[in-house]
Amino acid sequence: MTYEPVYTRTPRHAFVPSPVFVGILAVLLVSGWMTWTRFGNVKVDVFLFVVTGWLVSLCLHEYAHALAGYASGDRTVADRGYLRLNPLKYTSPLLSIVLPVIVVILGGIGLPGGAVWIDHRYVRSKARQTLISAVGPLTNVLLAILLAVPFLTGIAPDVVPTGLGEYALSGGVGSGEFWAALAALAFLQITASVLNLLPIPGLDGGGLLQPWLSPAYQRAWNLFAPFGFILLFLALWQTRLGQWFFEAVFWLGERLGLSGVLVQTGLQLMRFWS
Repeated sequence: MTYEPVYTRTPRHAFVPSPVFVGILAVLLVSGWMTWTRFGNVKVDVFLFVVTGWLVSLCLHEYAHALAGYASGDRTVADRGYLRLNPLKYTSPLLSIVLPVIVVILGGIGLPGGAVWIDHRYVRSKARQTLISAVGPLTNVLLAILLAVPFLTGIAPDVVPTGLGEYALSGGVGSGEFWAALAALAFLQITASVLNLLPIPGLDGGGLLQPWLSPAYQRAWNLFAPFGFILLFLALWQTRLGQWFFEAVFWLGERLGLSGVLVQTGLQLMRFWS
């Protein structure tokens, strides 16, 4: 007889944000103020602001998965610490945190990574399994819209061409570096939204479809799942898919009021060593 534990109680501090997340959030706020005021080396300020902003979005993305899993019947996510927004609790910090941050710094893409593990034995509904996969990318969509609000409402300065391929900012408050960094951070959320919604095994988009496949197709799907992330990574850097992807993301960014010039400036400033 196989013993299967039944989780009926939630740890006392299961929903209390971890000190690690609070620390990342504090660095985000301080670096945002430093970028706004051009305190010190503004390129380093932009680097800290964009990277910690991306880390916060990763935590919120995975928290959404865990919260949906908890609401769908999987209480084990509370025992594993997934509801405390602690990235160190993820199943693979290397794939979930380190690799996505490196790709953001070098490639300007919000690459998704596997993180929280949901015990689907406790999730009895296919619709709820699909919902668990969907809430992560939807979190990135929501963050992209929120970050784009200043650009849509005219709070952010306008990018005005001055001739000879150069541009200047007109209007707005704060430093131009801050708005470039914010545009870059919003752009990363768009890239993460698009990538996570692709129907690829191992990604959230694949998770939307998997519950509805026949058992035979699910077994084949699971065999390819560990390689989906790697194949996507190679396709973006080694084929024309990367060019089409960036064209699509910049088009979406323009619909949200993001200037391509401002986004590229923010990504360039982030690489303070170049």
